Amino acid sequence: MDAAHLVIGAEGTVDIPLPAYLIEHEQGLVLFDTGMHPDVCEDPRIVFGDRPESTMITGTAEQRLDNQLRMLGYDTTDVTHVVLSHTHTDHAGGLFMFPHAKFFIGPGEYDYARNPPASSAHLVMHQDILRAEIQNFDWTTIDSPVYDLFGDGAIQLHHFPGHTPGELSTLVRLPSQNIMLTADTVHLREAVDWREADPSDWNHEVGRESIDRMLAVTEQEQARLWISHDERDWADFGGPRTELK
Repeated sequence: MDAAHLVIGAEGTVDIPLPAYLIEHEQGLVLFDTGMHPDVCEDPRIVFGDRPESTMITGTAEQRLDNQLRMLGYDTTDVTHVVLSHTHTDHAGGLFMFPHAKFFIGPGEYDYARNPPASSAHLVMHQDILRAEIQNFDWTTIDSPVYDLFGDGAIQLHHFPGHTPGELSTLVRLPSQNIMLTADTVHLREAVDWREADPSDWNHEVGRESIDRMLAVTEQEQARLWISHDERDWADFGGPRTELK
């Protein structure tokens, strides 16, 4: 896709991964985001019909989230907690697979999904988040700047609004390193270098302030920044299903 759709002022085209992160903790198995609906891995038209996305997305059956979990030795029923960074379809498309889990979402995100601005309305799909089946899951709305998921500092959810009102990033403290999973607080490295927003952000100025706060936390925690949609970061961290400790 055109990089200018992801960072104001960016040029050229980029290929972007659409990730989910699995975090093993002694109190539960945590999934940060769920990617797109798994059917897009086999045929995007099942989800998007004749929309432009159908020609932009590539995938294989192996890349379905449920199959990825099985390759790691888990089933969807093993996931106990799902953290949704925000309600855009490339992050919320697989929520339906985890009806037994506890779900966590940022403040104002439901209202945003019900009435998104024109610039990002195409990114929200009703069936991902707003249908009754999904709404009846066990949801917790984060109402503080930082939420400690298990109370031990290992997984902290940080509210960094801007891309959407409830955008969440996740700080993971592993035994040997700390990692900040950005979700869409930023999309590409250029957004960090330039402190620049995404054209489709809900609020550009708030988004820029959140980038600064995210980088301050990352520096304070001596964490590595993992920009979810930047394939350069995926190369640095080792690619899909790479175990980090």
